[in-house]
Amino acid sequence: MSSSPTPAGGGAVKPAAPPSLARPWRVFAVASLATFVAYLDATIVNVAFPDIRSDFHSTGLGVLSWVINGYALLFAALLVVSGRVADRVGRRRVFLAGVALFGVASAVCGAAPSPATLIAARVVQGAGAAAMVPAALAVLLPAFPPAKRATVVGLWGAVASVASALGPPLGGALTDAFSWRAVFLVNVPIAAAAVAAGIKALPESRAEQETEPPDYAGAALLATATAALALGLLQGNDWGWLDARVIAAFAVAIALAGALAYRSKRHPAPILEAALWRVRSFGVANTASFFFGGTFFAMALCGVLFLTGVWHYSMLDAGLAIMPGPLASAVAATIGGRIADQRGQRPVIVAGALVYAAGLGYLILALDGHRHFLADWLPGQTLVGLGVGLAMPAMASAAARSLPAARFATGMAMNLTARQLGAVVGVALLVVIVGTPSPAHAVAAYQAGFTFCAIAGLLSGAAALALRRAQPQLVARAAEARA
Repeated sequence: MSSSPTPAGGGAVKPAAPPSLARPWRVFAVASLATFVAYLDATIVNVAFPDIRSDFHSTGLGVLSWVINGYALLFAALLVVSGRVADRVGRRRVFLAGVALFGVASAVCGAAPSPATLIAARVVQGAGAAAMVPAALAVLLPAFPPAKRATVVGLWGAVASVASALGPPLGGALTDAFSWRAVFLVNVPIAAAAVAAGIKALPESRAEQETEPPDYAGAALLATATAALALGLLQGNDWGWLDARVIAAFAVAIALAGALAYRSKRHPAPILEAALWRVRSFGVANTASFFFGGTFFAMALCGVLFLTGVWHYSMLDAGLAIMPGPLASAVAATIGGRIADQRGQRPVIVAGALVYAAGLGYLILALDGHRHFLADWLPGQTLVGLGVGLAMPAMASAAARSLPAARFATGMAMNLTARQLGAVVGVALLVVIVGTPSPAHAVAAYQAGFTFCAIAGLLSGAAALALRRAQPQLVARAAEARA
């Protein structure tokens, strides 16, 4: 992947140090450390939620749900904006600021004296995660030669999988041994270590020769539109899909998206560049990521609900039962990245989607009201994890391969946003499908939920069939044709 193309609104990237001096694997270690804590936090908090509710028992469930939703909302809303800023002012700078903000917010969460403080700190934590995750990929990709980038993204995905696997059991153990506050405080030393190591190890890079300032008004439109869409999806089940607040949220999202599209066509340095989406592999990879984000997060929730609601596992036992899937994902991500470097991402994504759907099919046929972990749960969960490890990192590397170096952070933020919005949609649809079943109908309800997840997984694989090999120069050509 060359850094020579000059996309709309900017020139080439001039790294502070060439890859040989940047010590690529040291860069990988620092970026992975921040990735680890971000993905750990995505799963560790859910296990602690009952204890949070118990401590703040006078606060309604609808308000406390914003401990989870507030993080998701800001994370989705600010990803692309943060990526664009990182490309403009420096990926290392934004990465370190995001990690530091995440660590400080985690400390405030752990010491929060009230629900309002906890929710506010979680919102700030989401903003920090939105800054550090795309910037982590953006500092990582230039440190390796193009021929190794799919492998590196696969390894990065393996780190995320291990973090996701450790979240539930670690959250259960910390909550049992100390309190829910420990699940936030554990982030603080990890974030501090990432900042200290990043100051020494990470080279700076940015889009050089940009003469136009970024579209700050467009950034506000994008963040607000994404937040409004996520709000409607997150609260649709609680407020009611025909509730005036939900309808208003969707209406605001549509109106602001239209305004953003109009503005982006006319601004010399738009926050949302249509040129990137006109590159086929980039658009296809993000479409596949949307579907897979929806099925992955819905599947994770469906599994926890089944284990705790039908098999009556404790949250700690459920977390341990889920671990084989993410651990299998870590292994598959490493292997899949190497294959993608040699043969391209399409066969890896398609194979992953098929293995993933096969694992869910096994669960649909095998699970019933009787506990048979080794025979019924473990084989299906392992297949699901293998499919995730093959497909999800390959989708990210498929998006990355079409990006000029000047748009690494922006483009990867768009890919993460597609996945995050897919997650919000997928979880909302799963809740509608599963509902609150009676004990007599619970197995059938969760089978329907797993069926929905399998279909969405197959849709992601079908979308990936449209992938083809692309060169970053195509982005520059599409950018030049934008006017």
